[in-house]
Amino acid sequence: PRAAAAPAAASVRRFASRESWDSPDDVDLDSVAYGFMASQALFSALEIGIFDHIAAGDAAGLDVAALKKLCACDAPRLQTLLTALVAIKCLRRSPEGLYTLSPNTAQSMVTSSKHFYGDYLKFQIGRQFYQRMGALPEVMLTGKAPSYASWFSDPEVAQTYTQAQHNGSVATAKYLVKKKLQLGGISSMLDVGGGSGAFSYVFTGATPGLKSTVLELPEVCRTGEKIKAQQTQDVQDRVQFVHLDATSPKWPVPDEAFDVVLMSYISGSVPEAIIADLYANAMKALKSGGRLLVHDFMVNDSLDGPALGALWGLQHVTVNADGLGLCPAEIIERMGKAGFDKSNCETVEMIQGMTKLIVAHKS
Repeated sequence: PRAAAAPAAASVRRFASRESWDSPDDVDLDSVAYGFMASQALFSALEIGIFDHIAAGDAAGLDVAALKKLCACDAPRLQTLLTALVAIKCLRRSPEGLYTLSPNTAQSMVTSSKHFYGDYLKFQIGRQFYQRMGALPEVMLTGKAPSYASWFSDPEVAQTYTQAQHNGSVATAKYLVKKKLQLGGISSMLDVGGGSGAFSYVFTGATPGLKSTVLELPEVCRTGEKIKAQQTQDVQDRVQFVHLDATSPKWPVPDEAFDVVLMSYISGSVPEAIIADLYANAMKALKSGGRLLVHDFMVNDSLDGPALGALWGLQHVTVNADGLGLCPAEIIERMGKAGFDKSNCETVEMIQGMTKLIVAHKS
C-alpha cells in the first residue's frame, strides 16, 4: 500500500508567495534570507528520491532506518535532512518516528502523480537556475552575463533545460487551450523559441489539420526531436523543427503564412532592444487576421508584484543582463510599435501569480 497523505488540495499549484510575500505588510527578512536553505532541502529530497520512496512504502509511513537504506545514505545527515523537510512542511513525522508526505508534496513531488513537476524543480531550478542566481550581484554591477544562446550551446545544458521544461509546458499549453484560448479553424502556426515543441504538440493534437513550425536553437532542436518522436505519428507529421536563434533579424519562414505566432518565455529571455523586432517579425509572418500570442513571466502594470512573477524576471537577469522585466503595458507598447493595434490587445492571467498571456491581432 502507498504511504498515506492527508487529502490533497485542488490541483492548482499553490506557492509560498501567497502567504510569505504577497500578504504581509512588511518583509519577513529571515524567511527571505534563509529561503535558499529550504530550496536546497527540497531539491536534495528530489535528487535522492525521498518522496518517491515514502509514496511507495507502507501506508503508515517509513522510519529513518528504512529511508537510509532506500536512499543509500546510511549516515546521520539523512536524519538532519528529514528534520528540515518536516520543519518546512514537506513531510510529516508521527510520534512513532514514521515519515509521510504532506498533501502538496504527495500531489506535486511524487513521480507517479499526474500533477508531478519535481523534474522541473530538480533539473532546471536546482541544477541550473539556482547556480546562476549566485552570480546576480556581479551581473547587476557589471552587466556581464551569458546569453541564452551561449548557455544553450552546451549540449548538456540544452538537453537538461529542455527536458525539464517539457512537462510543465505541456500542462500550461493544455490549460491554455482548454480554459483560455479558442484556437478555431487555424491551419498554420509558428512556435518561436518553442523548446521541446510542447505547445505545438498540444495545439496540433487539439486542432485537426494544424501544422506547426518550431524555431529553436540547434542544440534545443536536437532534444525537441527526441521528444517529438514520443508523440503520436499524426502529431509528428504536423510539427517540424527549424534551426534559428530567435534574435536573428530574419526568420527562415515566408511572409503572411501563419494564423498564429506563439512566443512563450521568449520576450523575457532576449535583450530589451530586440523585443520590438521580434514582434515586427511576427507581424510579417502572420496572415491578415492572425494572432500573436506572447506568454511569459510578468508582473502587474503597477510594478508591485506578484512576487513570483517579479522574482522570475530577476532570475532572467543572470542569463539576459540587458533584458526587460515584463508587464502587460511594456509588451503591448512594443506590439504597437510593430504595427499591432494596441487597443485590441487582450491580457489573460495564466499561471497564477507568475505568467500572463497577451494576445495581439493583425488587422
